[in-house]
Amino acid sequence: MSGIPVPFSDIAKPANDLLNKDFYHTTAANLEVKSKAPNGVVFNVKGKSAHDGPISGSIEGKYSDKATGLTLTQTWTTSNSLDTKLELEDNLTKGLKAEVLTNYLPAKKTYGGKFNLLYKQPNIHTRLFTDLFKGPTATFDVTLGHEGFLIGAEGGYDVGKAAITKYALAAGYSQGSYAAAVTATNNLSIFSASYYHKVNTEVEAGAKAIWDSAAGSNVGLEVASKYKLDPSSFAKAKINDRGIAALAYNVKLGTGVTLGLGASLDTQNLNQAAHKVGASFTFEG
Repeated sequence: MSGIPVPFSDIAKPANDLLNKDFYHTTAANLEVKSKAPNGVVFNVKGKSAHDGPISGSIEGKYSDKATGLTLTQTWTTSNSLDTKLELEDNLTKGLKAEVLTNYLPAKKTYGGKFNLLYKQPNIHTRLFTDLFKGPTATFDVTLGHEGFLIGAEGGYDVGKAAITKYALAAGYSQGSYAAAVTATNNLSIFSASYYHKVNTEVEAGAKAIWDSAAGSNVGLEVASKYKLDPSSFAKAKINDRGIAALAYNVKLGTGVTLGLGASLDTQNLNQAAHKVGASFTFEG
């Protein structure tokens, strides 16, 4: 029996995760604290210090009721935004998930609201995202899968303007330790090809090439690898065609405590102050 394919945005996920996740130089410092109350509410507090700009953060509370398929998430950010997300999954019918998202800015007294539908079955995964206060606008995507092969399409529509706002296509293949994908986004003007390979239990490797047809003829290239040092730590490295290299180290210091360290270097200008370093702490209880 065929499985449920990934959503459209995840067709290139294996390579994208290897190239983008767990590189801690993107922020100067990042702190995350996760805890679970006796009544089942999960709290997540985040704080981030950017290299440029103010410190930002958020506090999130999430409650799930497996019996009804209901999940309620509320988030309050340092930008004084109160976000609420209500999810209802497998309630009306198997494979259907409905989401209602609201946003309130007390200082500006402005509201935002979105309604989403996600439906997945063997061989198909579809999603509809609507913004009720802007346009309104709608984005629809679909992924079809069969024996490891994936093909997907995405389209956006502005009801107020009665116009198509965006469209994209993607195709991929995933089988065991291999995954490859080709995408055409931004109204089929940006093309990318990515590849991921889990070499063995310790080593992962991947690459991604991007061509922006509107920007010129040059192709951007980025390669990355991940090495599992031991059961509690791993290291990552990547470099792109512009000579920007990034290194990362992640280690579990103890039960529920994770430290991440990262650095980014401009290998073509080592004598200039263009390098970045960052650290991340995550506490789970």
